[in-house]
Amino acid sequence: MKKVVDDIRLMTKISDMYYNQGINKQDIAKQLQISRPIVIRMLKSAQDLGIVDIHIRNLDLIHHWDLENELQKKFDLKEVIIVDQQPTSEALKQSLGKTACQYLHYNIKDQDTIGISMGSTLYYMIEAMQPIQKDVTIVPLIGGQGTVANNLHSNSLAHVMADRLSGQAISLLAPARVANRQLQQGLLKEESIASVLTYGNHLDIAIVGIGYPNEKESSIMATGNYKENEVEELLNKKVAGEVNMQFYDIEGKTAPYKSYNNVVGVNIHKLRKVPLSIGIGGGIKKANAIKGAIAGKYINVLITDITCAQKLIDGES
Repeated sequence: MKKVVDDIRLMTKISDMYYNQGINKQDIAKQLQISRPIVIRMLKSAQDLGIVDIHIRNLDLIHHWDLENELQKKFDLKEVIIVDQQPTSEALKQSLGKTACQYLHYNIKDQDTIGISMGSTLYYMIEAMQPIQKDVTIVPLIGGQGTVANNLHSNSLAHVMADRLSGQAISLLAPARVANRQLQQGLLKEESIASVLTYGNHLDIAIVGIGYPNEKESSIMATGNYKENEVEELLNKKVAGEVNMQFYDIEGKTAPYKSYNNVVGVNIHKLRKVPLSIGIGGGIKKANAIKGAIAGKYINVLITDITCAQKLIDGES
C-alpha cells in the first residue's frame, strides 16, 4: 500500500499551498487532515524529487560568504563584503563602488546624517546610485576643492550624493590640506568651518576610502594634495595607509605622521563613535592600510576584494 508521503499529487498540492499561496505548515496540516511532520517531510521530498526548485537571486553578493564571516570574526567587524578579483585597478574601484552603493541602499534611513570622504572609489559608488527619496543630510568629511580632479573631492561627492538621494548637502568651504599645523588650527576655529565639522560628532553613517600612498594611483596624488617627494617620505616612515587624508601606521596610530596630517576635515578618531563606519578598499597593496584602519577602529564595516581579503586572512605583512 502506497504511503501518504509518497503521493506525488498530494506532494505537489502541499508545495503549491506553502510556496505559492503562503499557507503555513500548521494550517496546511489542518486543511488536509494530516500531521504537521508529514507536511514537513513532503515539502522536503518535493525538493529532492525536483517538484520544487528553489532559486536564490543575487548569490554573487554572498559568493565569498565563508571568508566574509571569517574576516568579520577575526577583526571584530560588524560586516565584511567581498567582491571578485578584477582585471584592472579601475575595474576594481567600479566593482567596490557598486557594491558599496548596494550596501548603502539597505542601510540608509530617513533623518540620517551621512559623512563622505573623497576618492575615485566613492565617485563610482555615487555613480551607481539610482535616484531615491531619502530625508538625509550629506556632509563632506574633508575640505576641497583641490587643484585637479575636482569630481573626486568630498564637497563635490557630497552634493552629487545628496542630489541622488533627494537630501541636502552641507559644504565645507576650506582647502583639503594646508601648509602647516598653525594654519590648520586657525582654520578649524573659523565659525563657518567649525560649524560644519561639528556634524562629525553625530554621524549615523561614515563612508571612507582606504588609501595607500603611492605615486601612480593615490587619490591624494590625483587631487593634487601631495607631491611625490612627500609620498616617498611617508613610505620611508612605514606608513600603512590613510583615511580622510590622515595617515596612520599598521597599528592605526596617527602620531608618527602629525606633520603630514594638516588637513581641514573631521578627525578620523571621531569615526570610532560612528554606528556604521564603512571602509572601502581593495587590492593586495591595501592589506596593511586596511589592517591599520581596523586597528585604529576607524571603520567597523569593510568592503574589499578577494585578493586583499585572502591576504588579511593569511596574516601577511
